[in-house]
Amino acid sequence: MRFNMLQRNRPTKYRRRFFSSLLLMSFFGAILGIWAYSSYSADVDEKAGNEVNSILVNEHFNVFEPVLPGRSVALPRDFQFHPEYQHEWWHYFASLKDDRGKQYSVQWSFFRVATDERETPGWQSPQIYISNIVISSESKVWKEQRLARGGIGQAGMTNGPFRIWIDNWSWRGLGNTPFPGRLHVKTDSFGLELNTVTKGPYVLNGDNGYQKKHDLLPIASYSFSAPFLSLSGVLNLDGVAKKVAGTAWVNKEWGSGLLGMGQQGWDWFVFNLDDGTALSISRYRHNKQLPYVFGTLATRSGQVYQLTESDISMKPLKKTTLFNGKRMPLQWVISVPKYEINLTTRIKRKDMWLPFVIPYWEGPITANGSHNATGFMQLTGY
Repeated sequence: MRFNMLQRNRPTKYRRRFFSSLLLMSFFGAILGIWAYSSYSADVDEKAGNEVNSILVNEHFNVFEPVLPGRSVALPRDFQFHPEYQHEWWHYFASLKDDRGKQYSVQWSFFRVATDERETPGWQSPQIYISNIVISSESKVWKEQRLARGGIGQAGMTNGPFRIWIDNWSWRGLGNTPFPGRLHVKTDSFGLELNTVTKGPYVLNGDNGYQKKHDLLPIASYSFSAPFLSLSGVLNLDGVAKKVAGTAWVNKEWGSGLLGMGQQGWDWFVFNLDDGTALSISRYRHNKQLPYVFGTLATRSGQVYQLTESDISMKPLKKTTLFNGKRMPLQWVISVPKYEINLTTRIKRKDMWLPFVIPYWEGPITANGSHNATGFMQLTGY
């Protein structure tokens, strides 16, 4: 009773701050619970919710900016953050070789999620930041995750020059875009410094950057890619510095509710083909509905071909049981007959389940068939 009386007598703004703090604590508690669950659980029932859609489905009581087809993505403007939307996600995939020809893969993600729609500074900021780094070779995987809240300087973004950071991990650009720029990550056992420049055009996915993800529901995001990147730098692995060089692919996506109710997750593939083109294919899976399939084929000369379900064939060949009991389709046949593309994928490592707060299988793949290709596969919601 005393607690209720005290709360009733406080001004509205203090009550709002109080409940906002409770919401933030609940969010972190849910995140930690999901993290522990995903680390040790077996398969999630296909008819039930899962670790991914519990975070990425928009809550009905929050009011964020909607994703609408009339708004086109514009660069360099949309390299900046969009706090009026609920989610924002950067992906960086790199394929590298050292001086001796040994191959390495780098996966870096930077994710922002808002617990509510307010734009308040300091400890009242509703922004949560999550970043993951994964480096893999033929013999070992290095990985780490960072979580931070916005508003207190621990994580965020600035423009002019471009910079996004969480703790001592950062991406810095020389101007108001990430390119040319440097990705810098340091942990207790490994780190990297990679300088990245563009070697081809940016690609707007979907309809000028508006990407639908469901036939009937208003589920969509804004999305663009930089699939033609060149890089050089240093990997520091277990105390040994290795000079490396290679190629990279960056994708940025933002919106409010990246999944709709009943959506279970997605299967996403990015390829650099041996003819110089870049291919991205996505399949969003639904409960009791056919999946929604889309993609983008881009050339270095600036031609972009948007692909729909009628253009794409995706067939998982078999399911593989992971160490944690999850069964996942790790080998696929992907075809785009209209452009004479037929690829059979192969993983480089089986043990690429990432038990982060947003858990998924993600790792480097190769493909052969009509083309030879290298790329990455991300499978969520299993």
